[in-house]
Amino acid sequence: MRPETDGLRGNVRTLLPLLTVVFSLAVCGRVSLALPIDFDGLADSVVVTNQFAFVTFSNATAVKAGISLNELEFPPRSGDTVVFDDGGPMMLTFSTPFSWVEGYVTYGEQITLTAFADAAGTIPIGSVMSLFNNNMAISGVSGSSPNEFLQLSGIGLIGSIKITGDPGGSSFTLDDFNGTPTPEPASLLLLGSGIGSMWLRRSMRNRRRSAAAPNPIDK
Repeated sequence: MRPETDGLRGNVRTLLPLLTVVFSLAVCGRVSLALPIDFDGLADSVVVTNQFAFVTFSNATAVKAGISLNELEFPPRSGDTVVFDDGGPMMLTFSTPFSWVEGYVTYGEQITLTAFADAAGTIPIGSVMSLFNNNMAISGVSGSSPNEFLQLSGIGLIGSIKITGDPGGSSFTLDDFNGTPTPEPASLLLLGSGIGSMWLRRSMRNRRRSAAAPNPIDK
């Protein structure tokens, strides 16, 4: 067998993990660009499901200011689009666990944000409630203001979250959802750099060996 063929096979075997990591980095780079989710790229009245990387929404519909959204009571925190709880509590399911989550809510009934360890939403690991029963811009409780900040962190890996207002829905809006998927893109970058260095060293070593060894087909 030709020595250069052996070197090629060895390089391919070493390169495969690197390619896997590069692919993962590309995916995580997509996430870092997608977060926070401000919903502004969605059309009015679009049902929100899996339009965003690593997050699947249930019971969520986008509404735009000047069209379907009552922005006098439910002003967006940024841009002109929010999502509301359409038909029941809003669920966000993550294809890879998040280490923390946060968002801004405007509501007509008190809100509970619950985190679950699993994607099915059966193992609760933490929750937080809104400060008021109503924080709408005009008719909200005295001392409240729209777009209240809610966050859950330091409770372990989060597989899904549920935001509950009125059980029948149409009670709150969500804007600027944010969080961190795990592993973090920075961690994968370090891993990819390490594998890349390992592949480079092996490639250079194989080339030196091939150069030093006599080539049988040159005789």
